[in-house]
Amino acid sequence: MSTDTPDVLRPVLPHDSGDRGGPAQPLLTIRGLTKHFALKKGLFGQGGGTVRAVDSIDFTVLKGETLGVVGESGCGKSTTARLLMQLIAPTAGEVVFDGRTVGGRDLSLKEFHRQVQMVFQDSYASLNPRLTIEDSIAFGPMVHGVSKREALSRAHDLLNRVGLSPARFAGRYPHELSGGQRQRINIARALALQPRLVILDEAVSALDKSVEAQVLNLLMDLKQDFGLTYVFISHDLQVVRYLSDRVMVMYLGQVAELGPSEALFSDPLHPYTKALLSSIPALDPDHRTMDAPLAGDPPNPINPPSGCRFHPRCALAAPVCSQQVPRPVAAGATHAVACLVHEPGSGHPLADPVALTPARAA
Repeated sequence: MSTDTPDVLRPVLPHDSGDRGGPAQPLLTIRGLTKHFALKKGLFGQGGGTVRAVDSIDFTVLKGETLGVVGESGCGKSTTARLLMQLIAPTAGEVVFDGRTVGGRDLSLKEFHRQVQMVFQDSYASLNPRLTIEDSIAFGPMVHGVSKREALSRAHDLLNRVGLSPARFAGRYPHELSGGQRQRINIARALALQPRLVILDEAVSALDKSVEAQVLNLLMDLKQDFGLTYVFISHDLQVVRYLSDRVMVMYLGQVAELGPSEALFSDPLHPYTKALLSSIPALDPDHRTMDAPLAGDPPNPINPPSGCRFHPRCALAAPVCSQQVPRPVAAGATHAVACLVHEPGSGHPLADPVALTPARAA
C-alpha cells in the first residue's frame, strides 16, 4: 500500500531521540501482520474454526505523525494495537521499528518496549490499585535500571507536565482520582520511559466531552514537546479528524483505505469509508440523516465472505466482488484504497478499463 506523505507531515525529531534512519525512514513498518485465533471444539465436536482478527495488513507510521485508526467494533483495531506492542504474538508478519526488526538480534523486546508505550481505554484497570500514583509512574523506569530517586523525580516532573500537582496527587491511589485524572496518570506513566511511539487505544472514549477536550489538547502539546509519534485508535471520527495527520480505515481485519486525514474525510474513496463518514451526526437540523448509511452487521470473522469482504453490504457490489480480492492501489501520491472500483482492469463495471496489448497478452 502506498504510504507516501508530504514533507509537511515529516517533522525532524530532536537529536536525543535515538533517530537512526532520518525523517524519511518510517518509524514503524508493518508487513503482512496477521493474527488468527483458533477456537476450541465443544464437547460433541461442535464449533471450532479460526477467527481472522487481523489478516495480512501492511502500513507504515511516519516519524512525528499521528496515524488514526478507525472502523466498526470487531474490525481488528485493538488487536492491531496489541500486535504492535507485541503483547500478543502474531500468527505471521513482521514489525520493523526504525529499520530494525522487533524481536530479532537488532532490537530486543525489552528495548522495543522502552521506545514504544501504550495508553489503554480503561484508565482504572491500567493502574495497580496497591501503588501510589508516583510509584506507578516510577515503576517502569526502575525496571529499566533507573534509580528510585531519579525515577520518582521524573514521576513528579511528568505529573506537572500532565497538569497534576505532585504535592496533591503523588501520594494518592487510583481509586481517589476521577477518570480524567487517571487517564492523565496513564499518559504520564507511558512517557516515563521517554518513548518515541505512543499507541492510544480508545484513550479518551470513556471521558466526558469537556475532559476529553482537555486530554486531547494535552496529547497535542506533549507530542510537540517530546517529539512523539502517535497511533491513535478511536471510534469517534471527529476526534480522529482533529488529531490525526493520516487515517487508516479497517474492515474485518483488513485495511480498506489509508490516506491524509483531510483528503480522506473530504473525498473518501472506499464505499465503506463513505458509509462510515455518513454516520457522523449532522449538527444542522435541516440536514438530518434519515436512513442508515450502512445496513447489517459485519460478517463473521470465522467465515469471512470470499473476494472483497465488504461486498455483502456494499451498494456498488458486482459479481466480480465476490470472486476477486481487491489489492491496495495508489489513488494519488498520498492515498491508497483496496476496492475493485478503483483498480483498473479489475472487471468491475465502474472500474477504468485497461487495454490488453499484445505484450500483456503474452
